[in-house]
Amino acid sequence: MITRILSKNAHKYASRWMVLGIDTLLIFQTYFLAYVIRYNFTFHFDKLDFIAEIPFVIGLGVLSFIIVGSYKGVIRHTGLKDANNVFMAGSLYATLCLIANGLQEVVPGHFVSSSISIIIIHYLLNIVILITSRFVFKTLYAKVISDTKSYKNVVIYGAGNSGLLTLHALVKDTKHSVKVVAFIDDNKKKVGRQIESVPIYSKEKISKEFISKNKISEIIISIQTIPSTKLLKFVDEFSQLGVNVKIVPPVDRWTNGDLNAKQIKTVKIEDILNRNPIEINNPNISKEVEGKVLLITGAAGSIGSEISRQLTKYNYKYLIILDQAESALYDLQQEFKQEGAVNFEAIVGDIRNKTRLKETFEKHRPDIVFHAAAYKHVPFVEENPYEGVLVNVYGSKVVMDLSVDYDVEKFVMVSTDKAVNPTNVMGATKRVAEIYATCLSNTSKTKFITTRFGNVLGSNGSVIPLFKKQIEKGGPLTLTHKDITRYFMTIPEACQLVLEAGAMGNGGEIFVFDMGESVKIFDMAVKMIHLSGLRYPEDIDIEIVGLRPGEKLYEELLSNEENTQPTYHEKIMIAKVQEMNIYSQIERVNFLAENLQPNNTENIVRQVKEIVPEYISNNSKYEKLDLQEA
Repeated sequence: MITRILSKNAHKYASRWMVLGIDTLLIFQTYFLAYVIRYNFTFHFDKLDFIAEIPFVIGLGVLSFIIVGSYKGVIRHTGLKDANNVFMAGSLYATLCLIANGLQEVVPGHFVSSSISIIIIHYLLNIVILITSRFVFKTLYAKVISDTKSYKNVVIYGAGNSGLLTLHALVKDTKHSVKVVAFIDDNKKKVGRQIESVPIYSKEKISKEFISKNKISEIIISIQTIPSTKLLKFVDEFSQLGVNVKIVPPVDRWTNGDLNAKQIKTVKIEDILNRNPIEINNPNISKEVEGKVLLITGAAGSIGSEISRQLTKYNYKYLIILDQAESALYDLQQEFKQEGAVNFEAIVGDIRNKTRLKETFEKHRPDIVFHAAAYKHVPFVEENPYEGVLVNVYGSKVVMDLSVDYDVEKFVMVSTDKAVNPTNVMGATKRVAEIYATCLSNTSKTKFITTRFGNVLGSNGSVIPLFKKQIEKGGPLTLTHKDITRYFMTIPEACQLVLEAGAMGNGGEIFVFDMGESVKIFDMAVKMIHLSGLRYPEDIDIEIVGLRPGEKLYEELLSNEENTQPTYHEKIMIAKVQEMNIYSQIERVNFLAENLQPNNTENIVRQVKEIVPEYISNNSKYEKLDLQEA
């Protein structure tokens, strides 16, 4: 075992001792050179005194280097900090020499030269030669490695502070061999200059000939405030040159304020969707969950897992993550363990299993429940209404009823914009769950809060992962309608809003959010093709396949019967829902949930339509039920 430890660290320590040895040798040489300079470049000095002084000179030098630690720097990464360490070590060494020189007056012995001028010359020579030697070795190392190692040549767009930090991050990255060939900048005053020997060019200089000649494989955009339209333009232009386009993240996402090469990522569709994220900084969230037992259903899904991740940052009492997807839940459990999360438990359980869920409530007595478990795929639920109602209505009802029975303080439900004027079974079942939550909020102590938002980028069932797979296979991309639009937000943002709703809500509210402009899916598909370095329609085409059963051309955040009232945040609103007969609706939901018959789907959908009168089927076999009612 000792042998393994020694061999594992041998290379690291060997390089340090080698640096210390070279520095010691240079001290000896500069000391000799100081004598020569002092005696007018002659050897007319006492050789025996010089030889006698060598052991003391070397000893004081080694002591100074060890105290300051100047020999510990990695030579190939030498910078200003290393130069400063050498300066400090040289200054300490000169000070010790002066002290030894003074001691010679009162203590018998001969330690260093009695000439102050030799000590000063030696000091200056040490500073210049020791620092210069490090940069010489760094240059030689880079030259040798560049001749023997294959590099990936890149260009950095942006010759400002962010571009310089990007250059340093790439140089320090020992796991990947990257060489920055050039900078690009729009500032004409910078063009023609150099940053650390890397030339700065205008964007017009970056042509196919330049890319080919310099074997450029990547262009890294390192501009902190770049509009999404401009970013897309760059991606289009650079992709046609046959290079991969990457982007440096904003400063607030850097690790401890430092950029790591691993954080430089390929440009994603999320970066160019023309959407400004909703920024929330509410200390009440921390206060709300502090010392509380938290339960998240659907914790292994896209939304549930991110809610769980964000909650681990707070000072809760206990966190329960529950899902019926065993493999995904196991992955989340291992992720939390590796990141050092404490006081949490992963439970495999189905919200449709009331007995199992009751055991969880009985054992842990949660204070706040975040309900993210649901069936969300519109076509699947349209074809399987029984399963959709069983999960989205009965399962939600089980969790809500147990929350009331066990005096849960707050119940926060994740809903969808598809619940607004629903045209499909999935949206209608989510609206039924919203209605039941509103009813219970008026009849129990538990505060029921609903958060309603649109599509989430990259979530399970999102169109983006589907498009990515189709692009990988060479296309075509399948789109239901050329004019179809959707609202989008990122997973972290959506989950931040869920937590905000939990802290902000007093019970009975349906929170809706200003999600910006709706996005035309056709335009997004074209952008994704371009981001992949391909062209539409030359390389990959888009095929229009027709609307799926129950699918809308566009989604809404409010129904025709609703309007909103403002909150403290200009982009967060509360929907004023239409009045309803609470006890009549509770009775209907109970009857639907408790009398489900899998072999009579039309009757199930008919009952859902009675609870949600605004539910009008579209492009679906259940349209006939609306005609019967008419």
